[in-house]
Order: sequence, then structure tokens, then C-alpha cells
Amino acid sequence: MEENEFKDRDRGEIFSRAVRAGKRTYFFDVKSTVGDDHYITITESKRRFNNEQGKFFYEKHKLFLYKEDFDKFANGLSDVIEFIRTGKAPERSDIVSDYQAEEGQEIVATPHRSIEFEDLSVDSDTV
Repeated sequence: MEENEFKDRDRGEIFSRAVRAGKRTYFFDVKSTVGDDHYITITESKRRFNNEQGKFFYEKHKLFLYKEDFDKFANGLSDVIEFIRTGKAPERSDIVSDYQAEEGQEIVATPHRSIEFEDLSVDSDTV
């Protein structure tokens, strides 16, 4: 490989932090676009066993977070953590109002329902 190819390949990785949490590992990676803008990838990795092949494998789920969304993401995460710790919902409406402004839609409050990852593959017309 030429020296330029190494530079191009290494340019994307800026900083990384792994957090082990029970059976899961979370990877927080700062990466760089071609235009030198930074973004974050959050990867959840779980070790699983495949009974058919008799081998372990890693199931991974990845989230991309771009810098224009950092504040909204951090506020939302902070709100749900506070709710879990205290049982009280924070009295902030900035996330919903930002969503309404961006999407130009009216948001109607509806009861929450529990959704499993397996439910995401179901056709939305049948829900």
C-alpha cells in the first residue's frame, strides 16, 4: 500500500473509548468525514452463541451521531436518565418543539407502548 492510502484509511478514526457493561460492550468512536467534520458512532456489541454452528459471534448495533445533533441528543439522554433516577419527568419541551419546527408537523400525545427489536421487522400496516 502507498503512504497516501494509509493516511486515507487512518483519517476516519480520531478517538475511541470502550465501556464494558455486563454482557455488553459499548464503543464510543469519534470519526472524521472527508471534509474533516467530526461525528460519533456508538456501537453496542453482545457476545452470542450460534447453536447451529457451535460458535460464538458478536451481534453489533451501531448509531451515528452528527455534530449538529449533539446538544439535542445529550439533552434527551440526560432527560431519560434523570427520569430513571428520580421518577420525575424533566419539565423541558425544547426537544418536541424542535422536532415540530423541523418536521412542520403537529405532535399529538399518545400513550407509549413497549416495542421489542423483533417488532421492528413487522409491516407497519399490521400494527
